[in-house]
Amino acid sequence: MKPLGLTILGFPCNQFGKQEPGQKHEILPGLKHVRPGNGFVPNFLLFEKGDVNGKDEQEVFTYLKNSCPPVGDSFGNTANRLFWEPLKTSDIKWNFEKFLVGPDGKPVMRWHPTVNISGVRADIHKYLLQRYTQDFFN
Repeated sequence: MKPLGLTILGFPCNQFGKQEPGQKHEILPGLKHVRPGNGFVPNFLLFEKGDVNGKDEQEVFTYLKNSCPPVGDSFGNTANRLFWEPLKTSDIKWNFEKFLVGPDGKPVMRWHPTVNISGVRADIHKYLLQRYTQDFFN
């Protein structure tokens, strides 16, 4: 998708079930050898670990969450799963929640972490087709 101007960014976070406890130098080896393992090397930009919710959330996530409607109002059972306070409806619900940001830096779409990746792919294709068709005819 890079020829179409699409760039994927990954932001490790330890606020969901404490699933990313490592230090910054441990994240890439953990991906490669543990989870998912089997020599996995990300083919996208991977940022340093940080918070996506709560009082220490990174500014980019404050912006994204303020720009896109929440993907739901339920966090499910929060006991020993979510590690920030206070919980807000707009918060990122779990790992792998996704945002699509347009070339102008404005968020376009947001997906719940359980959405099937084929649905995300279809939404992105539709967005790119609309964007490039609009550019072509304008």
